[in-house]
Amino acid sequence: MDTSPVAALLPHALTLNAEIEVDRIATSMREQITRRLRRRGCVLGLSGGIDSTVTAALAVRAFGPGKVLAVLMPETDSDPESLRLGKEVAAWLGIESVVEDIAPILTAAACYERRDACIRRLVPDFGKGWGCKVAISNSLEGKGYSITYLIVQSPDGETRKLRMPVDVYLGVVAATNMKQRTRKQLEYYHADRLNYAVLGTPNRLEYDQGFFVKNGDGAADHKPIAHLYKTQVYQLAEHLGAPEEIRQRPPTTDTWSLAQTQEEFYFSLPYREMDLCLYGLTHGLAAASVAPAVGLTAEQVEQVWRDIEAKRRTTRYLHEAPILVEPVLARSA
Repeated sequence: MDTSPVAALLPHALTLNAEIEVDRIATSMREQITRRLRRRGCVLGLSGGIDSTVTAALAVRAFGPGKVLAVLMPETDSDPESLRLGKEVAAWLGIESVVEDIAPILTAAACYERRDACIRRLVPDFGKGWGCKVAISNSLEGKGYSITYLIVQSPDGETRKLRMPVDVYLGVVAATNMKQRTRKQLEYYHADRLNYAVLGTPNRLEYDQGFFVKNGDGAADHKPIAHLYKTQVYQLAEHLGAPEEIRQRPPTTDTWSLAQTQEEFYFSLPYREMDLCLYGLTHGLAAASVAPAVGLTAEQVEQVWRDIEAKRRTTRYLHEAPILVEPVLARSA
């Protein structure tokens, strides 16, 4: 076991002074949104999860509850708890909220129909009453790379796990991404009518590794917690007094009709261990120093790092602005 000072200190590396950080973020939001963006308040999608809860609370610190609007956007596959908890957060913060049921929009755009048609290429009987989700194999298992699976559940409770061909996977994800893009369209509608800025809610794990939909949940005017590790988001949630039920709720995508964790869909490890692995990679630490803190071998830590780097490469385009042949706009100071 590595007994170096780095290994001993690593579990505490992500501890921050929550009070100072909250003030710093709120001040930055207020200055950047009012002076640079020239907007007078904030709109955000409120899911009842920890990230959107903390983002909403930070917006209230920056602008006051009267200039923050929460948009709650359930659809056919949403967990009803998300809507209930979103309303609870809005009430806790004293902010206005609106409910926009996006299921009719998604149905009209054939979101569910397109997804189900792709799934029926593997499961011909898939239809009404069935549940589905997408999962990946853990990169620490097997040959060191992730395999994507489709998991379906029949109305009588039978569950099947099937490996997806690339074209089926792309079709299912493309249809499902319509959910995030529809939500963002409605956030910008409310932002435009109020002259508000749209807030994004990704934490550092999600932002760094491209766990978002381009022009969907990846679109925003300001992303207040993108520099914070997930562990630190929970620290701010505790300091801000977020409802205990939300702080205890496991992170979920809330995108599929079957319950799905973020580790099951994207990350190699639970967020606490992923945070430390990402921190170690970002700061150039030795794998042997990180391993004891996350309960892995040095070889496993290196495998997690390879998975992080692979996700960074494959999702780099998500961060790209539209590409121009040559610069067009002159930038003034």
